[in-house]
This record gives sequence, structure tokens and C-alpha cells, in this order.
Amino acid sequence: MTVSEALSARRSIRAFKPDPIERDKLLKVLKDASMTPSWANSQPWEVFVAEGETLKRIREGYAACYKNAVQAAPEIPRPVEWTEAAKKRQMALYPDMLRDCGDAANQFGALNQRMFDAPCVIFICVDKILSTWSLYDIGAYAQSLMLSAAENGLGTIPAVTTVLYPEVLRKELHIPDNLKVVIGIAIGYADETNKINNFRSARSPVEEHVTFCS
Repeated sequence: MTVSEALSARRSIRAFKPDPIERDKLLKVLKDASMTPSWANSQPWEVFVAEGETLKRIREGYAACYKNAVQAAPEIPRPVEWTEAAKKRQMALYPDMLRDCGDAANQFGALNQRMFDAPCVIFICVDKILSTWSLYDIGAYAQSLMLSAAENGLGTIPAVTTVLYPEVLRKELHIPDNLKVVIGIAIGYADETNKINNFRSARSPVEEHVTFCS
């Protein structure tokens, strides 16, 4: 698979099979991601992999938070404002999902809360002493991970809902206090029988965001 093919193959999977990921395959994906470039080779990513009973307890902890209307507290603040162009693209998401998935689109909220029923969620953290620039490196690491996953027949989805309750994650994953939880990436085998996975978000033409200056 070429890089271009991996970029085209990668999509956000919103429903996974329960099948566990083979350990050698998961290690291959993580090893590939470790080749990501970073500022002065700082390699700021700290990675925690949740599977099995640990992931089950995390889901149960999140379910209790949702039930008790606990206020979400992601450690990387959500955007406060969006550009008009971004708002326009976001507004098209649900209508496009309905077009591609029909009634299956109604599962989206519940699947989000269950971390898409993935058998594994990879949580990426960064040391609190580092500047926001290191988030660029974290984003690059996440992309490398997802492209390798695509090459290895695995689906992924990065989602803020995976990191809404960091106190639950800290308890179950033993994340030290010096680290900040950045993002979680659900990973596993896509459930192709669920029509919600028919959806692929649109991409704007290159001409809309690229300016050539000769």
C-alpha cells in the first residue's frame, strides 16, 4: 500500500467488531508510529493502550459520568470559536451521514459514548511542561498511527469523547500527574455490516485552502 493509498483508505470508523487485535499487529502499528518526526527528536508522545477488562472499566466509568451528568473536562480545551468555513463544513456532517447511512446515523451519539465499541483505545499523552508546539508532534504521531493501521487492515477514529473524563482514565491507566491526556484513538476491525460505516466526510477542493505564490 502506498502512502496515497493509505490516505485514501483511512476513514473514521464508528462501529467496530469485538474481535481483539493481534498483539504483533498492534505492536507493528505502534512501532511504525514511533518513526514520526518531532521537534529536535523530542518524541513527546506518551502512549497508554486500553484493552480487555481495563477498557471495560473505563467504559463503565464513563457510563456513570454520563448517567450522573458529570461535566466533561478534557485536558486539552475544546475550540471556543470556529471560522465560518469550518462551521459550514460541520453543518454538512449530519445531513451527509443521513444520506450515506440512513437510519443507522441515529446510532452516532450512543456509539460515541461507548467509544464505538472498539476492542482497543490508544490514549496519547504529553508532559505538562511542554509547550503547545508539542501538540503538533502529537498530531503527527496520531496520523502516522492511523495510516499504519489502515495498511494493516485496521480501522481507527480519533475522538474527543474518548478523553472527556480524564479522572477515569488516570485511575484505570495509572497515568502519572505530570502528563496531560491529549486524545484517544479507537482502533480495531471495522464492522462493515453496520451502515454507519458507509459514511465518509467530504473534503474541500485543494484550491479552497492552498495559495501558490510564485
